[in-house]
Amino acid sequence: MKRRWIYGIIFVVILGGVLIYSATRKDKTVMIKAVVESGQFDVIVSTTGELQALNSVDIRGPEGLRDARVHNVKLVDLIPEGSVVKTGDYIASLDKTEATSSLQSMEDQIEKDEASLRQTQLDTTMSLRDYRNQIKDLEYALEEKQIILDQSKFEPPATIRQNVMNLDKAKRAYEQAKTNYSLRKEQSEASMVKAEISLKRQYQQRNELNKVLDAFTVYAPQDGMVIYKKEWGGTKRKVGSQISAWDPVVATLPDLSKMISKTYVNEIDISKISIGQTVSIGVDAFPDKHYTGKVSEVANVGEQLPNSDAKVFEVSVLLNESDTTLRPAMTTITQIKTNSYDNVNFIPLESVHSTDSMSFVYLTSGKIRQIVDLGEANENFIIVNEGLKAKDEVFLTVPLDADKWEFKGLDIYEKVKQRRILEEKKKKENMERMQREQADRERMMNQGGPQGMPGMDMKSLTKEQREAMQKMMKGGNGAMMQRGGRTPAGGAGGMRMQSQR
Repeated sequence: MKRRWIYGIIFVVILGGVLIYSATRKDKTVMIKAVVESGQFDVIVSTTGELQALNSVDIRGPEGLRDARVHNVKLVDLIPEGSVVKTGDYIASLDKTEATSSLQSMEDQIEKDEASLRQTQLDTTMSLRDYRNQIKDLEYALEEKQIILDQSKFEPPATIRQNVMNLDKAKRAYEQAKTNYSLRKEQSEASMVKAEISLKRQYQQRNELNKVLDAFTVYAPQDGMVIYKKEWGGTKRKVGSQISAWDPVVATLPDLSKMISKTYVNEIDISKISIGQTVSIGVDAFPDKHYTGKVSEVANVGEQLPNSDAKVFEVSVLLNESDTTLRPAMTTITQIKTNSYDNVNFIPLESVHSTDSMSFVYLTSGKIRQIVDLGEANENFIIVNEGLKAKDEVFLTVPLDADKWEFKGLDIYEKVKQRRILEEKKKKENMERMQREQADRERMMNQGGPQGMPGMDMKSLTKEQREAMQKMMKGGNGAMMQRGGRTPAGGAGGMRMQSQR
């Protein structure tokens, strides 16, 4: 029973403390104020980026890997990134295992081909010697048949005829043997030339492979600071990485006299970015240093960064200053000035409150919700076109009884509303005009031109021909007729002739 009483007393004490604290906190709510500022207002798009050299020299591995039948080579040693090297200094070593194996296979094949060539030469020599002996024997046989014929002049005609026939056979055999010997010799010479050419090619490949193996030790092509090459996935090459015959770059030697900052701008802000805009650049490694630059390149196609759903566009910023302390891959903070206004009023973004149809602020005097006409904004502030003047004070936080405060500036609301209506109307008119122009172009194409072009069936044209016609007609009727070489009054015979051709 005592324990229950104790728990009850503790509960009452805690509850009372909470009520007292709440009442005290409500009475002591702090309202943060802001003053309307006036002056120059810069519209800034801020992003983070990474320093890169505008120009750099690649430190490349062996160039003849494909000829050496080697596709990928592993890095077994690599000097530390950021090392300052001179021309000819050691950079890296590559694994020679696969290339050495390929060289050994080539050596074995060369030995086999050399032995085969020697055997062919010996066989040819012996074969040709046998042919020469046969020819000599046939020559002797021919002489013998000639002697027999000469001695048979007093023999019967049948015997003489038989000896003549024997002599003719011996002559044909002798001539055929000489022809076969010539053919055999040419055939043997061609075979040996072919084998020698194949062997010379293998010698050349072996010499090239030896040169490639010498290039497996990589040296600096010039003075500079070593920066590791980035892989496709963004990771840098290191010991154990593979280089391929298609991308043999091990590292780079950047030219630090000209640096750029590669950054990515959200698709919402990319329409504000254009080449030549002024940029303020800070570097995380040196917070006390600031640099300037200009936008030098804006990507036309967006991309999606890893682990992000937002589409971004790559933007390159060329630094105006040269600083030997800057290094590639340093993180930068780039502030791109997309617009600038003189003598305008602006307030913190936190002080602006909105409904579906209007924006307003809480004035510090009079319990008034002042309706405002707003302009462009940057990361922290927004321009006030109408509704406030310089030195006016507004609340950054919402007052406790804000719903009871009076709205002021309904005329501004009406102006903004009418302007939005006009903008929407103009937008709609432009859209309708574009649709009409497109419909007119399509109708002209289907009819063959503004006055009709008989003999030209657009449906019978290929896709490429229709696209060419569309491009030609985008400039209007006048440009189309100029291309056809006729005035409107002259008809469209020139255009029809082009179509027929």
